[in-house]
Amino acid sequence: MRVWSVINDRLSLAHRFLIRQAKRLSDRQLMVIVAVVVGVVSALAAYVFEWIVEEIRKWLSQLVGADSVNILYFIMPVVGIVLVTLFVKYVVKDNINHGVTRVLYAITHSGSKLKGHNTYSSIVAGATTIGFGGSVGPEAPMVMTGAAVGSNIGRFFRMNYRNTTILLGCGAAAGLAAIFKAPIAGVIFVMEVLMLNVSLFSVIPILIAAVTSTTIIYLLNGFEPVFSVGYGDTILLIDDMPYYILLGLFCGLVSYYLIASSGYIERSFKKMSKQYKKWIVGGSMLGLLIFLLPPLYGQGYNIITLLIDRDTDTLFNNTLFYSLRDSVWVLLAYLAAIICFKSIAMACTNAAGGVGGAFAPSLFSGAFAGYFFATLLNSLFGLDLPVVSFVLVGMAGVMSGAMNSPLTAVFLIAEITGGYSLFVPLMLVAAMSFAICYYFTPFSVYTRDLVMKGDVTALSSERSMLFIDLNKLVEEDFSTVHEEMTLGDMVEAVSTSRRNIFPVVDEARHLVGVVTLDDIRGDMFDRSLYDRNHVSDYMTTPPETVTADDPVGDVLEKFDRSGAWNLPVLTSDGRYRGFVSKSKIFSEYRSGLAANS
Repeated sequence: MRVWSVINDRLSLAHRFLIRQAKRLSDRQLMVIVAVVVGVVSALAAYVFEWIVEEIRKWLSQLVGADSVNILYFIMPVVGIVLVTLFVKYVVKDNINHGVTRVLYAITHSGSKLKGHNTYSSIVAGATTIGFGGSVGPEAPMVMTGAAVGSNIGRFFRMNYRNTTILLGCGAAAGLAAIFKAPIAGVIFVMEVLMLNVSLFSVIPILIAAVTSTTIIYLLNGFEPVFSVGYGDTILLIDDMPYYILLGLFCGLVSYYLIASSGYIERSFKKMSKQYKKWIVGGSMLGLLIFLLPPLYGQGYNIITLLIDRDTDTLFNNTLFYSLRDSVWVLLAYLAAIICFKSIAMACTNAAGGVGGAFAPSLFSGAFAGYFFATLLNSLFGLDLPVVSFVLVGMAGVMSGAMNSPLTAVFLIAEITGGYSLFVPLMLVAAMSFAICYYFTPFSVYTRDLVMKGDVTALSSERSMLFIDLNKLVEEDFSTVHEEMTLGDMVEAVSTSRRNIFPVVDEARHLVGVVTLDDIRGDMFDRSLYDRNHVSDYMTTPPETVTADDPVGDVLEKFDRSGAWNLPVLTSDGRYRGFVSKSKIFSEYRSGLAANS
């Protein structure tokens, strides 16, 4: 016990030392330094994540022989889900699924605070789920991990809500950038999906974190892009543009199907009261789907590589349809089945207890949608559409629609493939898909659950409130009084004040109560009471108090609960500072909306 006591004392001393050093730096200097730290830690977390996935796969390949591969497909994903569920229930003891959704909730409802275990729990759970073959992606666990790293470092340095939120965004951008080696996409993801209203002050740390993370991953894993595409496969032909427009429409429908089908399945699983029922139903469905359609096994990046290499024969390995692989119509039916069942496999994985994201499934579905679309038109009409280009553009299309993120999709595909020559069709298909999917549902695969629960009702306008700085809205020109003062002293204070609220403070400036002009109006003209009555006779306790570092959403909730239009603002140590008014917050909010528009 003494050893732990000594360790805690040393850690406490180190913490206080770092806090003192941080106070010597300006806000900008500290944010830049911490952004580099967040980028490095997030990159190392991504490296560990990928290492765990690879080690589990190596172990499974040695455990199960090649002649029994279908047994592996059927059983192992279920084993992974059971292990992850037990880890979450007995070790983490918290819900860590749907990482991006939880980051959104933390920004708008929890003061951008994520628990300490989120810095590692999503790595363990997500890597186990994917390593054992769960049909989900690594991006949501890594975004959650990076965001938790940024959030907890911000809390370590006792930063306010605004700076903590920026560091959360730094971590999210760094985590995504590390997984894909795509720093630009990481930054745009923070602005577009997490919907942070980024200013010049905040975008610089986010850029630094994303670039730092990508650089570390380059040093550890090499400079090769996630998907290697030959230059000749991405040449843009003007004659193909009408077909890209049709592909955009098709991707929009696929995106909507992915959102709707996965949402329906997950809602159905929530009706099951017992976890073992979810294991049985979800595991059976997932195992059967992967048994019939092996490409659904795991995150599927290796399968996307097969499509880019136009190696469709390998897609049929270990399937019941291998002998029919030479028929183009069987191939089209096989591709269509994979598109239809990928979202179901993803939903079963998450709903049964696995941990993973929708990034990879949307890219996977988009790649198959692009290949299916180009192959279908080439077969029906004798066209010569570039299949590989349609695979890449289809990835951007489905991701754009499913995640409501056209810009992220465009830059991500350009970065992970080096296909910058396809920028025009990438933008066109992403915009078309987004518009079509938005027509059917304005909510993405991430915001759908929040909106249905009523946790977030207007995410598009929430970002206008995120960076309202309450410090600038605090009004400090209120005359303070003491509870032992007489009514006469109080009347004198009223005569020199332009306010009708008077905070009552003690000698240490701790807020004791408030007195309003209405409270003394009936007695203030009776001079016989001036020496008899005291401030304490009229004083009331304020219904709520706030601090300047409170999230604006929490402050507005306090206004609603109390029915007040002005609330006292206290410092972190409980001393009186001033008042903030609801009207000033709304005025600042309207200005933010105008700026966003």
